[in-house]
Amino acid sequence: MDENNLIRKAVQGDSEAFEQLLVEHTDRLYRTAYLYVRNREDALDVVQETAYKAFSSISQLRNEQYFLTWVTKILINCAYDVLKKRRNEISSENEVVAISNVKDDEEKLDLAAAIGKLPAKHQTSIILFYYFDMSLKEIATSLEVPENTIKTYLSRGKKQLRKLLGGGYFDGQRHIL
Repeated sequence: MDENNLIRKAVQGDSEAFEQLLVEHTDRLYRTAYLYVRNREDALDVVQETAYKAFSSISQLRNEQYFLTWVTKILINCAYDVLKKRRNEISSENEVVAISNVKDDEEKLDLAAAIGKLPAKHQTSIILFYYFDMSLKEIATSLEVPENTIKTYLSRGKKQLRKLLGGGYFDGQRHIL
Protein backbone atom coordinates (compact mmCIF):
# COMPACT_ATOMS: atom_id res chain seq x y z
CA MET A 1 0.00 0.00 0.00
CA ASP A 2 1.42 3.43 -0.87
CA GLU A 3 2.25 5.96 1.82
CA ASN A 4 -0.55 8.40 0.97
CA ASN A 5 -3.18 5.68 1.44
CA LEU A 6 -1.60 4.70 4.76
CA ILE A 7 -1.67 8.32 5.87
CA ARG A 8 -5.33 8.70 4.92
CA LYS A 9 -6.22 5.54 6.83
CA ALA A 10 -4.17 6.64 9.84
CA VAL A 11 -5.93 10.02 9.90
CA GLN A 12 -9.23 8.14 9.90
CA GLY A 13 -8.12 6.22 13.00
CA ASP A 14 -6.57 3.05 11.54
CA SER A 15 -3.88 2.17 14.11
CA GLU A 16 -2.31 -0.52 11.90
CA ALA A 17 -1.79 1.99 9.07
CA PHE A 18 -0.22 4.42 11.53
CA GLU A 19 2.04 1.70 12.89
CA GLN A 20 3.15 0.79 9.38
CA LEU A 21 3.99 4.45 8.67
CA LEU A 22 6.11 4.62 11.79
CA VAL A 23 7.90 1.38 10.91
CA GLU A 24 8.81 2.86 7.51
CA HIS A 25 10.29 5.99 9.11
CA THR A 26 11.71 4.59 12.36
CA ASP A 27 15.38 4.66 11.33
CA ARG A 28 15.17 8.24 10.18
CA LEU A 29 13.29 9.33 13.29
CA TYR A 30 15.76 7.50 15.54
CA ARG A 31 18.79 9.10 13.86
CA THR A 32 17.24 12.53 14.22
CA ALA A 33 16.40 11.95 17.88
CA TYR A 34 19.94 10.70 18.48
CA LEU A 35 21.40 13.85 16.95
CA TYR A 36 19.54 15.85 19.56
CA VAL A 37 19.84 13.78 22.72
CA ARG A 38 23.10 11.93 21.92
CA ASN A 39 22.41 8.65 23.65
CA ARG A 40 20.56 5.51 22.69
CA GLU A 41 18.14 5.27 25.59
CA ASP A 42 16.96 8.87 25.37
CA ALA A 43 16.66 8.64 21.57
CA LEU A 44 14.46 5.57 21.92
CA ASP A 45 12.35 7.37 24.53
CA VAL A 46 11.99 10.35 22.20
CA VAL A 47 10.86 8.13 19.32
CA GLN A 48 8.39 6.34 21.59
CA GLU A 49 6.97 9.62 22.94
CA THR A 50 6.78 10.95 19.38
CA ALA A 51 4.80 7.90 18.28
CA TYR A 52 2.36 8.35 21.17
CA LYS A 53 1.85 12.08 20.59
CA ALA A 54 1.58 11.66 16.82
CA PHE A 55 -0.98 8.88 17.16
CA SER A 56 -2.96 10.91 19.67
CA SER A 57 -3.13 13.90 17.34
CA ILE A 58 -3.05 12.31 13.85
CA SER A 59 -6.51 13.71 13.14
CA GLN A 60 -4.97 17.20 13.26
CA LEU A 61 -2.71 16.50 10.27
CA ARG A 62 -3.89 19.04 7.69
CA ASN A 63 -1.93 17.97 4.63
CA GLU A 64 -0.94 14.33 4.13
CA GLN A 65 2.07 15.23 1.99
CA TYR A 66 3.64 16.78 5.09
CA PHE A 67 3.23 13.73 7.32
CA LEU A 68 6.96 13.21 7.81
CA THR A 69 7.50 16.93 8.42
CA TRP A 70 4.68 16.92 10.96
CA VAL A 71 6.07 13.87 12.79
CA THR A 72 9.55 15.39 12.73
CA LYS A 73 8.26 18.56 14.37
CA ILE A 74 6.70 16.47 17.13
CA LEU A 75 9.98 14.54 17.50
CA ILE A 76 12.01 17.74 17.81
CA ASN A 77 9.69 19.03 20.51
CA CYS A 78 9.96 15.71 22.37
CA ALA A 79 13.76 15.83 22.07
CA TYR A 80 13.83 19.34 23.51
CA ASP A 81 11.67 18.14 26.40
CA VAL A 82 14.20 15.41 27.18
CA LEU A 83 17.07 17.90 26.94
CA LYS A 84 15.30 20.28 29.33
CA LYS A 85 14.86 17.45 31.84
CA ARG A 86 18.53 16.59 31.85
CA ARG A 87 19.90 20.12 31.41
CA ASN A 88 21.94 19.84 34.62
CA GLU A 89 23.57 16.56 33.65
CA ILE A 90 26.96 16.41 32.03
CA SER A 91 26.69 14.89 28.57
CA SER A 92 29.20 12.26 27.52
CA GLU A 93 31.38 13.22 24.58
CA ASN A 94 32.41 9.59 24.03
CA GLU A 95 29.18 8.46 22.39
CA VAL A 96 29.20 7.78 18.66
CA VAL A 97 26.55 9.43 16.49
CA ALA A 98 25.20 7.40 13.57
CA ILE A 99 25.72 9.98 10.85
CA SER A 100 26.11 8.22 7.54
CA ASN A 101 27.87 11.02 5.66
CA VAL A 102 30.76 11.39 8.13
CA LYS A 103 33.69 9.05 7.61
CA ASP A 104 35.05 8.00 11.01
CA ASP A 105 34.02 7.89 14.65
CA GLU A 106 36.24 10.77 15.76
CA GLU A 107 34.73 13.06 13.13
CA LYS A 108 31.24 11.91 14.18
CA LEU A 109 31.99 12.88 17.76
CA ASP A 110 33.42 16.26 16.76
CA LEU A 111 30.51 17.06 14.50
CA ALA A 112 27.87 15.91 16.99
CA ALA A 113 29.47 17.96 19.75
CA ALA A 114 29.67 21.02 17.49
CA ILE A 115 26.05 20.69 16.35
CA GLY A 116 25.04 20.38 20.00
CA LYS A 117 26.64 23.75 20.71
CA LEU A 118 24.59 25.59 18.11
CA PRO A 119 21.54 27.64 19.06
CA ALA A 120 18.37 25.54 18.84
CA LYS A 121 17.03 27.17 15.68
CA HIS A 122 20.34 26.71 13.84
CA GLN A 123 20.73 23.15 15.14
CA THR A 124 17.26 22.16 13.99
CA SER A 125 17.72 23.73 10.55
CA ILE A 126 21.08 22.00 10.02
CA ILE A 127 19.74 18.60 11.10
CA LEU A 128 16.58 18.79 9.00
CA PHE A 129 18.39 20.05 5.91
CA TYR A 130 21.55 17.94 5.94
CA TYR A 131 20.47 14.75 7.68
CA PHE A 132 16.80 14.60 6.81
CA ASP A 133 17.28 16.03 3.30
CA MET A 134 14.24 18.23 3.79
CA SER A 135 13.71 21.15 1.45
CA LEU A 136 13.78 24.73 2.68
CA LYS A 137 10.03 24.88 2.17
CA GLU A 138 9.45 21.74 4.26
CA ILE A 139 11.65 23.05 7.05
CA ALA A 140 9.92 26.43 6.96
CA THR A 141 6.54 24.71 7.16
CA SER A 142 7.67 22.49 10.00
CA LEU A 143 9.13 25.33 12.05
CA GLU A 144 6.42 27.81 11.00
CA VAL A 145 8.89 30.47 9.82
CA PRO A 146 9.58 32.00 6.38
CA GLU A 147 11.94 30.19 3.98
CA ASN A 148 14.38 33.10 4.04
CA THR A 149 14.64 32.72 7.80
CA ILE A 150 15.63 29.07 7.30
CA LYS A 151 18.28 30.17 4.80
CA THR A 152 19.63 32.55 7.41
CA TYR A 153 19.62 29.86 10.11
CA LEU A 154 21.50 27.47 7.80
CA SER A 155 24.03 30.09 6.81
CA ARG A 156 24.72 31.16 10.38
CA GLY A 157 24.74 27.57 11.61
CA LYS A 158 27.31 26.53 8.99
CA LYS A 159 29.43 29.57 9.81
CA GLN A 160 29.40 28.64 13.51
CA LEU A 161 30.22 25.00 12.70
CA ARG A 162 33.18 26.08 10.58
CA LYS A 163 34.48 28.11 13.52
CA LEU A 164 33.93 25.28 15.98
CA LEU A 165 35.45 22.63 13.71
CA GLY A 166 38.20 24.62 12.08
CA GLY A 167 36.63 24.68 8.60
CA GLY A 168 36.40 22.01 5.94
CA TYR A 169 33.21 20.29 7.03
CA PHE A 170 30.92 21.75 4.39
CA ASP A 171 31.68 21.41 0.71
CA GLY A 172 28.89 23.74 -0.40
CA GLN A 173 26.62 20.79 -1.18
CA ARG A 174 23.85 19.18 0.87
CA HIS A 175 26.30 16.76 2.45
CA ILE A 176 28.64 17.17 5.35
CA LEU A 177 32.23 16.21 4.50
